Amino acid sequence: MTINTPRLAAGTFFILFFALAVWACRTVAITGRQQLNLIPSQTLLSMSYEQYSAFLSQARLSNNQEQTALVRRVGRRIQAAVEKYFADAGLSDQLRGYAWEFNLVESPEVNAWCMPGGKVVFYTGILPITRDEEGLAVVMGHEIAHAIAEHGNERMSKGLLAQLGGVALDVALQDKPQETRQLFFAAYGLGAQFGVLLPFSRLQESEADRLGLIFMAMAGYNPNAAPEFWKRMAAAGGQKVPEFFSTHPSDETRIRDLQNAIPEAMKYYRRN
Repeated sequence: MTINTPRLAAGTFFILFFALAVWACRTVAITGRQQLNLIPSQTLLSMSYEQYSAFLSQARLSNNQEQTALVRRVGRRIQAAVEKYFADAGLSDQLRGYAWEFNLVESPEVNAWCMPGGKVVFYTGILPITRDEEGLAVVMGHEIAHAIAEHGNERMSKGLLAQLGGVALDVALQDKPQETRQLFFAAYGLGAQFGVLLPFSRLQESEADRLGLIFMAMAGYNPNAAPEFWKRMAAAGGQKVPEFFSTHPSDETRIRDLQNAIPEAMKYYRRN
């Protein structure tokens, strides 16, 4: 009997890949979407906290106490709402190890982001477009949604399979720390310039939009503020696309999708 070695190897790889995908499959809360997350949460959180601290050491925090307090108040409200929802749903384990932090950085960039573990940064340049507390909650909810849905882990996991697919996961994480760290930088756009996140996929952006609406509604913010914020963002673009656009594409389709998602979000709305 002749054995086709390449075919056998390919079959073995497929079986191993399928088993790995099943083992690492995770369900995103609320949306129910299945995703591949290979990176242990504590490993990802550790790298996130290290890089967040490095960013803050280089950044210039805003000395505007009122604006800083606003960012932190909105962040804490959404944090509390998310934690309550996860606790009520018996999913608190998904937030284990989170060390929430909300900072406002002095910069003209129109940008904001959230790293794993609830590490949030807003740039002062986006505040004229958020305008008020509800506008800021739109952005806060969206960015926190990326972290809660573990979009970075998903992107990093795909990079791990693509670059280190022939290496066992535990070997990649323990014996190849430099390669793993580079994957983290690639997933979050970090490296030469801290705090610049790469674009998420269209699927992840849509999911963050939907979850962001729900999270802000849970915190007592009216989700109807979301389409209006994105209209202001689009108008602010002019001939020069704001930095926020590079990671958060905004267009008529997105605004329409947000409007269509508002009825679902309103089911979670609790006026404070």
